[in-house]
Amino acid sequence: FLIGLLGALWLLGSGHGEQQPPETAAQRCFCQVSGYLDDCTCDVETIDRFNNYRLFPRLQKLLESDYFRYYKVNLKRPCPFWNDISQCGRRDCAVKPCQSDEVPVGIKSASYKYSEEANNLIEECEQAERLGAVDESLSEETQKAVLQWTKHDDSSDNFCEADDIQSPDAEYVDLLLNPERYTGYKGPDAWKIWNVIYEENCFKPQTIKRPLNPLASGQGKSEENTFYSWLEGLCVEKRAFYRLISGLHASINVHLSARYLLQETWLEKKWGHNITEFQQRFDGILTEGEGPRRLKNLYFLYLIELRALSKVLPFFERPDFQLFTGNKIQDEENKMLLLEILHEIKSFPLHFDENSFFAGDKKEAHKLKEDFRLHFRNISRIMDCVGCFKCRLWGKLQTQGLGTALKILFSEKLIANMPESGPSYEFHLTRQEIVSLFNAFGRISTSVKELENFRNLLQNIH
Repeated sequence: FLIGLLGALWLLGSGHGEQQPPETAAQRCFCQVSGYLDDCTCDVETIDRFNNYRLFPRLQKLLESDYFRYYKVNLKRPCPFWNDISQCGRRDCAVKPCQSDEVPVGIKSASYKYSEEANNLIEECEQAERLGAVDESLSEETQKAVLQWTKHDDSSDNFCEADDIQSPDAEYVDLLLNPERYTGYKGPDAWKIWNVIYEENCFKPQTIKRPLNPLASGQGKSEENTFYSWLEGLCVEKRAFYRLISGLHASINVHLSARYLLQETWLEKKWGHNITEFQQRFDGILTEGEGPRRLKNLYFLYLIELRALSKVLPFFERPDFQLFTGNKIQDEENKMLLLEILHEIKSFPLHFDENSFFAGDKKEAHKLKEDFRLHFRNISRIMDCVGCFKCRLWGKLQTQGLGTALKILFSEKLIANMPESGPSYEFHLTRQEIVSLFNAFGRISTSVKELENFRNLLQNIH
């Protein structure tokens, strides 16, 4: 009997027994997107429940407010790496900047001041900043403003090369009127951007011949296994770097698939979910096993940015911090909503532990952290080489947002979780960093929500 039972099991396992039903399209995309994430104590299902039902609706409401919808950006900066940029001439690639009277006065007044009091003291404060010290002859109130709102020289903490927002070429953009969606920008130019990011900035050793760009096709199974064996052999920091870039790439592709131009007439355009496009990017068979890995990396990116928001809560709890636009009632309501969201994030039970990064020998850890920072900073510069202006806008915003999250996680100036002393006033975030941080996380949050939508749409497709 036992021999017969074993034989039957062998037949089933080898495909000679009862025929198994074919996999659905949803299973081919999401078969590996479950359970625990690599290098984490958190699972996909916990993130889905937390994001989709507790966080996503409130976060979207916050991002629709004036403080977060206006982002100042310089889309005319030249590419620092090559000159042969082909600018996209498609109408959907264009970005419509704001007219001067469309931006709230409080936002335009000074991008790194947080309150009305600070803005009233701009001249005195900036004079003190130019002197490089706090003039003791200034009023006590002004001295406090200088100490709290002065721009610190924190270049060693910054993971991004930020735009010079004082440049005449820098303009405010209404993010709600310039949404991230499929523009038709593709081909060699788009490929070149991602290829440079992966090949030259993701710590790829010369011994690995397989392209790191997950859209590269024609890789044999043995090459794939060799590649991922190498990836698993990396230190946790370099492994995380690749997963962050892969997760960001996956998130952008989810957005493009979810807001795809489905139909166009002379009267209107219809945008919506393009299931075929999603499958081409994430189906396990069509991508030779790569697609589901990329979706899992998206969840890893979510955890990194979620942890940064949790850690920076004390910075936003300061009584003198406002989401200053000039509309006092709205500003107070938005700060309340912001703190409500951050406390919700703080309650998440399975946060990523950033203390596992850059540990060990102090000298080696410092060098690794600096390499990590410079590699990511280089990627932020590559965004100025994107030929589609709308893609450039969202690329710059999301890389700056992720760079701000990394700054929060690894800045030595931020003192978090110490209620007896509060956050260090040496740690500083500009309005640009704040807006990019929350909008970038909003994009990742939207991606996780869209995965639920695509899962449902694909459920009955074979």
